[in-house]
Amino acid sequence: MSRFSVTRRQALLGAGAVALGAGSARAQGRGRVVVGTWGGDYARLLTKNIEDPILKPQGWEVVQDQASDAPRRAKMVAERRLPRGTVDIQGFSAANMHEMGEAGVAEEIDYSRLRNAASIIPAMRYKFGVGHIYSGKVVLYNPKLVAAPAGFREAIDPRHGNRIGFIDIQYQFVMVAAALAAGGSVSNIEPGKELLLAAKRAGARLYPTNEAFAAAMQSEEIALGMMWKARGVQWQNAGIPVQTVAPVEGVPMYVSGFSIAKNAPNKAGAYAYMDAMLEKSAQEAFAIDMGFNPTVTNAVVEPELSARIGFTPEEQRRLVDLDYAYLARENNAMKDWWDRVFKA
Repeated sequence: MSRFSVTRRQALLGAGAVALGAGSARAQGRGRVVVGTWGGDYARLLTKNIEDPILKPQGWEVVQDQASDAPRRAKMVAERRLPRGTVDIQGFSAANMHEMGEAGVAEEIDYSRLRNAASIIPAMRYKFGVGHIYSGKVVLYNPKLVAAPAGFREAIDPRHGNRIGFIDIQYQFVMVAAALAAGGSVSNIEPGKELLLAAKRAGARLYPTNEAFAAAMQSEEIALGMMWKARGVQWQNAGIPVQTVAPVEGVPMYVSGFSIAKNAPNKAGAYAYMDAMLEKSAQEAFAIDMGFNPTVTNAVVEPELSARIGFTPEEQRRLVDLDYAYLARENNAMKDWWDRVFKA
């Protein structure tokens, strides 16, 4: 792990197609902000906790451009030579924020433009983005169907056959988890490939989205897999029979945040959106609704909920930050390998 990564972890431990519509006259006065985001639960909760209660009353017209991150990243790169792009602010993982910064299409964040900058946990202040929520990759399992695995290696053991489920859009993180299980690292995924190949040959199933994976857990089509602890808590709240385990091999961190396009047509709107996502009320609501940990120091999470969505002191010592430069450099090769193995 790089010194940069260790610093991020220590900071955490220390801190505890576009749908266009006619806006109101007031919204038109402030302008329109176009937000690139995943669909599903996250998009719905952005509307519920940020856009409707905070931005729209301020007079902003908010439009979501929903798609998975790969086509949204490709669009940012394709639009790089345009004086004005089509999206103001994009929701990405920390790895993708780094990638877009390195590609020269993301704005370096001017923290002086954020009213809530002083409340941001230091680890969530990136050069080309700001963390919105964070959690860690854990093992999910149905206790009715399988005994609790100790970690990633047991969770993808071929003996589980077609009771193992993987999520296509999380290929990077699954490969990192497999690497840790095989003695590799966040900077060396090669050792994990044999474990994934063995699981695939044994019948492991692939699901296109987080929601499809959840449905398979609900129907008991599968018994175990990997997911952010936050999602596991959300699914528990929905009555899906899952329990979580913080893997013995390490708990890869997941940070979801926002980057501003360098050629955003409305940078003021982009910063307004970023500020709204950092509001105490929005952060607390996401902890309740989605089970992710806040990225600001002034958010208050009830102790019972904090125990469910967070990590014990011993588990915190196993938090592992990702090597974002490595993932950005290796992403195309990782995706090609993943598609050959799981989609051929």
